[in-house]
Amino acid sequence: MHNPRLAGRYAKSLLDLATEMNQVDAVCADMKMLQGMGKTNPDFTAVLRSPIIKPSAKEKIIDSVVTNRVSNITGSFIRLLVRKGRESNMLEIADAYVEQFNKLRNIYRVKLTTATPVSEEIKNEIVSKIQSSTYMQNIELEATVKDELIGGFVLEMEGTLVDASIQRDLKDIKKQFMDNEYIHKIR
Repeated sequence: MHNPRLAGRYAKSLLDLATEMNQVDAVCADMKMLQGMGKTNPDFTAVLRSPIIKPSAKEKIIDSVVTNRVSNITGSFIRLLVRKGRESNMLEIADAYVEQFNKLRNIYRVKLTTATPVSEEIKNEIVSKIQSSTYMQNIELEATVKDELIGGFVLEMEGTLVDASIQRDLKDIKKQFMDNEYIHKIR
């Protein structure tokens, strides 16, 4: 069901149109709203992907959800997607748009995962540290919590993963025991 090439092409077309009409930021805000709806509302995602619901009914449902919440460009774009039978790719297109917008604006997404929530002060320190040690100056930090990390953090940026979690340490220790590294040293 995922089609990154299609999503990229539609997102590029929308970005080009938004650029022409000086609406790039407004459309990006709309795309982020759609991303949020996709993450928090499984019913919305189910409607988009349902092969049973007729396109005309989908258009009415989607219209009722987004009317007065998105710009005219985004509203027209969504109606076009439904008419072309591409509404199931809408959330993927929204992701692609935000990604292309970030490239255009030199915004770098950094994902911080911790075992417990961290304060704004710590988030700001992490952003400052990244800015001072890399070329990335415009950073959008996404913080998530996964208690299975036990402690420490995982930092993902530009295809790089820094895993300083206790969970990873425990896995490393388990692997060393499974490989019998300690037994060979004892003998």
